[in-house]
Amino acid sequence: MNITKKLIISGALLASSVSAVAGEDYSQWLNEFFEDVQEYRMSQNPVWAARQGDESAKGKLRDVSPQAYQRRKAKLLELINELESIKRENLLADEQISYDMMMTQLKQDVAEIDFKTYEMPLTSEYGFHAQTTNLANSFRFRTTQDYRDYLELLKAIPTFFEQNVSNMRAGMKRGFTVTKAVLDGYSDSIKVYIKDDATETVWYRPLKSFPETISKEDQEALQKEAADIISATVVPQYQAYLTFFEKEYLPAAKETIAATDYPDGEAFYQNQIKLYTTLDLTPDEIHEIGLSEVARIRKEMEQVIEATGFEGSFEEFLHFLRTDEQFYAKTPEELLKEAAYMSKKMDHQLPKFFGKLPRQPYGVVPVPAEIAPKYTTGRYSGAPIDSTRAGEYWVNTYALEKRPLYNLEALTLHEAVPGHHLQTALAQELTHLPKFRQNTYISAFGEGWGLYSEKLGLEAGFYKDPYSNFGRLTYEMWRAMRLVVDTGMHAKGWSREKAIDMMASNTALSTHNVRTEIDRYISWPAQALSYKLGELKILELREKAEQELGEHFDIRKFHDAVLANGSIPLSVLEDQINQFIEEEKSALQEKSP
Repeated sequence: MNITKKLIISGALLASSVSAVAGEDYSQWLNEFFEDVQEYRMSQNPVWAARQGDESAKGKLRDVSPQAYQRRKAKLLELINELESIKRENLLADEQISYDMMMTQLKQDVAEIDFKTYEMPLTSEYGFHAQTTNLANSFRFRTTQDYRDYLELLKAIPTFFEQNVSNMRAGMKRGFTVTKAVLDGYSDSIKVYIKDDATETVWYRPLKSFPETISKEDQEALQKEAADIISATVVPQYQAYLTFFEKEYLPAAKETIAATDYPDGEAFYQNQIKLYTTLDLTPDEIHEIGLSEVARIRKEMEQVIEATGFEGSFEEFLHFLRTDEQFYAKTPEELLKEAAYMSKKMDHQLPKFFGKLPRQPYGVVPVPAEIAPKYTTGRYSGAPIDSTRAGEYWVNTYALEKRPLYNLEALTLHEAVPGHHLQTALAQELTHLPKFRQNTYISAFGEGWGLYSEKLGLEAGFYKDPYSNFGRLTYEMWRAMRLVVDTGMHAKGWSREKAIDMMASNTALSTHNVRTEIDRYISWPAQALSYKLGELKILELREKAEQELGEHFDIRKFHDAVLANGSIPLSVLEDQINQFIEEEKSALQEKSP
């Protein structure tokens, strides 16, 4: 914000005692502050900035050196001080939500730098090396210059890799690495991008087709230059990273699994709990909530087993589900078709449960083959509201014998509709909110909504087959077990084997999926806690609304109220639903004779 302008606004605030005038001034200040933060964040993310049209950012990758992070911290502290100078109580209600969310984000960004999380730029299923393989999907290729800008990005890959490797070495020295036990097979996720023929790599794909406006001569020149850069610069960098990973990082990787074993580990784990759940809960409190949910869900699962007429133990029933061919697709196409049918079936039900639906469509696509072996069962991949592609529900078609169909209804409702696609697409349409809120994703809200959406399927006519209903319950058990195993491993001394055994004996997840999930929790502390805790809060608020509104409770209005403010902390959601209840009561009183 312009300093002179800021001083004028501040002077007006001091001179005026009229709340309306002050409110307008504060609103102007806040909106300009949010714009400043947005501009700063964009300046620190060149690929994002270039996608938004910033010519100066083209051909650049993010600076991830320690010096860059310290400069970011200094700027973040300036922004925090600036935001603290405004009186929150002078803001409108919605502006107070934005104020609180921005303050939380800025302080968390500082905490991440203080904990030096950038020294661990990988998890058991992902890593910085995969980011640069997706560069081509970040831009539209229309002109010769678009292609040249892309080639400049490829040239920037070595510096980006060298900075990340340097950070990883610093993490190795202080014991801040991914746990060794979860890195088995990780080398394959690097090797898959190393090819002798540059034209067969992921980076060359944009060069295989051109708009008609680009001359044949330019096409050939661009193809040759791209192949030269990939062969001489990009692939050797991946080969060097593979050598580093196998010869240096893996041997030095942490032997223990607990986040509390990291430097300042207890504070780090508690910080991650707050980040992902937005709640002030201790590991012990979360562990007990998890045990209670596990007991409840286990009882329901046993009732479903009894209804199927299966004769045998719980463990034998799980073995039956994991091994019987009837529960597995024979081809990737069959699995995708099943997921697509379930998606459309829920599309048909949406008007019964929502007053407002998004205008952005979505599609059902396979998880990219390059990452599928170490990737989760399914995930939602969003798209900008003005994008030329739709949102995408990713279904993992790798290892079909480990992708049971009885879980597919729950997975689909969670990842597509009414889960992540519906929630995120609607959030992007909230153009009256600051841009940062349109793009904010709070795990406790988003994943809580996703899990709530799975249960909503009961009311929408899903899970008629008892095996599918058991699949729903095993997914719910899966999320409840996360509360137990995540806190167990990171704060209560559990071994990886104990966590695997606990989850395998209580869910119908395949052994492969159980191990993949446990490894994910180890390398991504606390994130998995957000699902169940978020769902429990939404269910709690729905029950309250149903009790207080009685026969006048409208499920469509309730859901619209939950999603009306985008992704928000659970405490803010509670405030909003309480306000919704009071507004509904007032409306009823006005209608009564």
